[in-house]
Amino acid sequence: MPKMADHIEMRSVEELIPYSKNARIHSENQVAQIANSIIEFGFTNPVLIDGAKGIIAGHGRLMAAKKLNLSQVPVVILDHLSEAQKRAYIIADNKLAENAGWDEEILANELHDLKEENFDLDLIGFEDQELEKLFANLYEDGEQKEEENLPELEENPISKSGDIWLLGDHKLICGDSCKIETYQLLLENELADMTFTDPPYNVDYGNTMKDNLIGKKN
Repeated sequence: MPKMADHIEMRSVEELIPYSKNARIHSENQVAQIANSIIEFGFTNPVLIDGAKGIIAGHGRLMAAKKLNLSQVPVVILDHLSEAQKRAYIIADNKLAENAGWDEEILANELHDLKEENFDLDLIGFEDQELEKLFANLYEDGEQKEEENLPELEENPISKSGDIWLLGDHKLICGDSCKIETYQLLLENELADMTFTDPPYNVDYGNTMKDNLIGKKN
């Protein structure tokens, strides 16, 4: 039987000693992500230390604990490892995790469901570009995998105010952008992540805008 960790102890953050030859790099951004994860989910992954309080695994978690001004962290003591085993495990703990893969379809659906529940996906650690790529996998040949009740395309389609067109994972509304009702119809209960505006600076719309600007100048 392999050695089993049979208990967790609480140790002072200040007494734990980072490994001076730790090859794993933790950026400020990643430490902040770990800290946010601890706030959201709790300190669920103990720091692994040897009998002399030296850190074997959990350098990033310790840095996050210090960022959060925690005085203690949970630890598991691995006092059965030889010096060579400790040095090897410090590398293996990180590398073995990197060798895992993802079922991207399942992952994309899980993330999509969490997003629909308004869960903050920043807490999970994926970059925006990664999320965009994963969510793109929910679509095949421009069609959403989820079944949608789309009307049959008319032979000579004519759009009228209030019509909403589904373009893959995008929506386009035919309406007056100056009216709040247009946005309410388009967004329903959702909030926009970003807006791009192009105000009509002195653009002549039937002399209305131009005349108004001239009037203000005068």
